[in-house]
Amino acid sequence: MTVRVRNLTRNAVVAGQAAVAETPLQRMKGLLGSKELASGSALVITSCRSVHMLFMRYAIDVIFLDGDNRVVGLCPNLAPFAFSPIFWKSACAIELPAGTIQQTGAELGDQFSIA
Repeated sequence: MTVRVRNLTRNAVVAGQAAVAETPLQRMKGLLGSKELASGSALVITSCRSVHMLFMRYAIDVIFLDGDNRVVGLCPNLAPFAFSPIFWKSACAIELPAGTIQQTGAELGDQFSIA
């Protein structure tokens, strides 16, 4: 499934094409094995409170949303082999190309749309 991710608060398209990882296997695999995350793309991971970058080849930005699609956590430029903090109120994580958080101006509390 492919969706579009928008920051409604900033009136910005965060990802024009985002894949959704819903199954346990899809969530576990995430972006592992990929060489890059193209500009304008993302991976939305459901039921996710934190991410790890073990065995990743490149840095990413991660935005954590609660059940109402409000931003509860931001991890810009998460480097390979790093771990994000745990965001206990998070319902999903959006993995994006590094620099997307800064480019789109995302901030804590922003309202997002995933459709």
